[in-house]
Amino acid sequence: MSLEALRNRLPEYAKDLKLNLGSLAAETVLTPQQLAGTFVASALAARNAEVTAAIVAEFAPRLSPEALNAAKAAAAIMGMNNVYYRFTHLVGGDYPTMPAKLRMNVMARPGVEKVDFELWSLAVSAINGCGMCMEAHEKVVRQAGLSKEQVQAAVRIAAVVHAVAAVLDGEAALGNVAPASVAQAA
Repeated sequence: MSLEALRNRLPEYAKDLKLNLGSLAAETVLTPQQLAGTFVASALAARNAEVTAAIVAEFAPRLSPEALNAAKAAAAIMGMNNVYYRFTHLVGGDYPTMPAKLRMNVMARPGVEKVDFELWSLAVSAINGCGMCMEAHEKVVRQAGLSKEQVQAAVRIAAVVHAVAAVLDGEAALGNVAPASVAQAA
């Protein structure tokens, strides 16, 4: 499924999402690798098979194998870290000072420029709602030279991809949208 086909699957009430998805796919403030990796990492974090398939089909060819792997790794590691660090931040007490004892080796050697991996981690953290992680990754990418506009673009991508996934999940739950495999066969 293409990005355009994904946009066409959205109901009329989600027209703003259709428009935003199209304009963000052509965003120029991010490098091509940053843009494609942010879409891929966000799609994986949004947890909708149809959205993930369409976005990976659209953006994976724009990434080197190493960059595609790093975008996937950002979604994977932040899926774990966002839960753990959101817990330590919200519960407090002794937990924030205790060693996490979780492997996070990919963060030290992601296979791409550190700033790109951190940007993808920020986008995933925004989807997963971990304030502590968002603050940490935003600080790193800003110190590495990314502008506020670049950070905002990545978070806008994350927000729209997540919203598209939520709409398709909701419509499927209501029985208003056939699964992607049925829609493709029609």
